[in-house]
Amino acid sequence: MAINLQKGQREAIDAPKFTIGLGWDTNSSSTGAAFDLDASVFVMGDNRKLVADEFFVFYNNTVSPDGAVEHTGDNLTGAGDGDDEQIKIDLSKIDSRVTELTVVVTIHEAENRRQNFGQVRNSFIRIFDSGTGADLLKYELEEDFSIETAVEFGRIYKRDGKWKFEAVGAGMKGGLQDYLNKYN
Repeated sequence: MAINLQKGQREAIDAPKFTIGLGWDTNSSSTGAAFDLDASVFVMGDNRKLVADEFFVFYNNTVSPDGAVEHTGDNLTGAGDGDDEQIKIDLSKIDSRVTELTVVVTIHEAENRRQNFGQVRNSFIRIFDSGTGADLLKYELEEDFSIETAVEFGRIYKRDGKWKFEAVGAGMKGGLQDYLNKYN
């Protein structure tokens, strides 16, 4: 049974291979334009910066150089139930310099389309066993991000040789470039 986390809560990840599932529902009638939310992973070292540019995993760079992080593809609509995007993680392959994976979701062309996370509902991040499909951890974002166009859903980090997940849920007004500036 999955552990349901609250914002700021941390929990150990005891599986070397798992999948991160991200989901959301949008209210497209509010702007008339379709929503395109994008999940990205910043694979970072001790300095909380990208190990190298190639360790930024997103829809145009779907696999990290070490093969430990794989984005399964961009969902352009977010339609349907369940996960809208998934990222496969294999910690047994991770580069020795890596100590953190930060998972963010941004709204593509949010400013042009006049969209924000206040128009997004039922957002969640979950970590599940890739082999069995069983949920290990889940965090449902309950805040109302009325002006934010990007949200850091969670991070996976290494402390004392063990990997943990932290439910972050921090929004920002900005986009992918703002996160690149922060983590590069």
